[in-house]
Amino acid sequence: QVQLVESGGGLVQAGESLRLSCAASGSAFTIPTMGWSRQVPGNQREFVATMTTDGTTNYADSVKGRFAISRDNAKNTAYLQMTSLKSEDTAVYYCIAYDFSDNVYARGQGTLVTVSS
Repeated sequence: QVQLVESGGGLVQAGESLRLSCAASGSAFTIPTMGWSRQVPGNQREFVATMTTDGTTNYADSVKGRFAISRDNAKNTAYLQMTSLKSEDTAVYYCIAYDFSDNVYARGQGTLVTVSS
């Protein structure tokens, strides 16, 4: 069973940067697509970004040009470099593993990012 563990969240000021990491364990193969979503308590979960093993990326419009997803396929590790952070980026960020059909089959416990204005 795949387990995802996020790290790197914290409190930053608007305009600053933060890098999140996601380490996967328990997978016998390279995870086809890894990604990030976020959720503000009381709101719906929001898609942030994904990246396939061949480097294809997809971003939510709200983070394009500010966030960059990357991954280490050999380690099944994903990263989210967040720059020019805004107060509206404040949320719990979740790492997600997708299968070849883009179905979610694992999600981490989340890491809190708080951006003060």
